[in-house]
Amino acid sequence: YTIACLLYTSGMRDAGYTYLVIDDCWQGGRGRDGQMHAHTRSFPSGIAALADYVHARGLKLGIYTDAGSYTCQGKPGSLGYEYQDAALYAAWGVDYVKIDWCFSDGLDPRAQYALWRDATAASGRPMLLSISEWGQNAPWDWAADVGHMWRTTQDIRPEWASILRNLDETAWHLSLIHI
Repeated sequence: YTIACLLYTSGMRDAGYTYLVIDDCWQGGRGRDGQMHAHTRSFPSGIAALADYVHARGLKLGIYTDAGSYTCQGKPGSLGYEYQDAALYAAWGVDYVKIDWCFSDGLDPRAQYALWRDATAASGRPMLLSISEWGQNAPWDWAADVGHMWRTTQDIRPEWASILRNLDETAWHLSLIHI
């Protein structure tokens, strides 16, 4: 709630910063029916209430999940629950879904992300899909058919080697663009 309020009152929203995205560890677990629920201590009113609050300020809400069986931090992933999770996120009013690639050994990224494309389309709510497989599977060759944005590099760590590596990789990607 605080970040949404700050985006709204600081003028950042008017400068184009309209997405507030909840990253890993919001998950409280899955019920017996497979339904994901938010961590109640962090989100005592639930994600739908947060979405309402965010939307009332002219902002959009994003949420994190993983294409694999677990998230990068070991929370439940969406493997096998893609349609159920997409329908839940739609019911909550989510506008953006970041789909990570941890615990995804043996999975085909094109197929998994296409499954998410189809699941969100079936939900009836437009949601921006962010493919986050770190550029390991050349998403620049296929991701435009299944998502709206994709990563081309690893996470940036607070160390020069990491920053320079990502700058070099980004420069390489930019050299491929024919303008």
